[in-house]
Amino acid sequence: MRFCVVPAAYVLLLRTVDRGDEVLLQLRQGTGYRDGYWAVAAAGHVEADESVHAAACREAAEEIGVEITPADLEPLTVMHRTHGNHQPIDERVDFFFGCRSWSGEPRLMEAAKAADVRWFPLHDLPDPMVPHENYVMDGVRTGTLPPITAWGF
Repeated sequence: MRFCVVPAAYVLLLRTVDRGDEVLLQLRQGTGYRDGYWAVAAAGHVEADESVHAAACREAAEEIGVEITPADLEPLTVMHRTHGNHQPIDERVDFFFGCRSWSGEPRLMEAAKAADVRWFPLHDLPDPMVPHENYVMDGVRTGTLPPITAWGF
């Protein structure tokens, strides 16, 4: 039987400081999924008739108030992900992008969905992290992230 997947776009805002690379994360709250966990600061579903690049740019504006263009996005990995429960909402294809260039100052835009937004060194991420996102962060940090990954199978 064929199944459908939910596409999502993730934007890892990255900056280099004296100590190395940092990533912007949000502390989830009020969403019903991994509340109390740190997660990529800009991420969300791809809407109907929207490209994954447009979704990434839109999510960055909505969630952290920065403007990015598709040219600012560096593909990191595509993750085919499942929770293994056969629920359509839990069958995913996640597109992860890095971004080092944007306009505006990142800030918390959706207080109902996030309690905090903060920069963290890639080598010292907070706990707890959303597990599949933590996997991607580790791959970015170590330079070992494959172009296509599977999670939960």
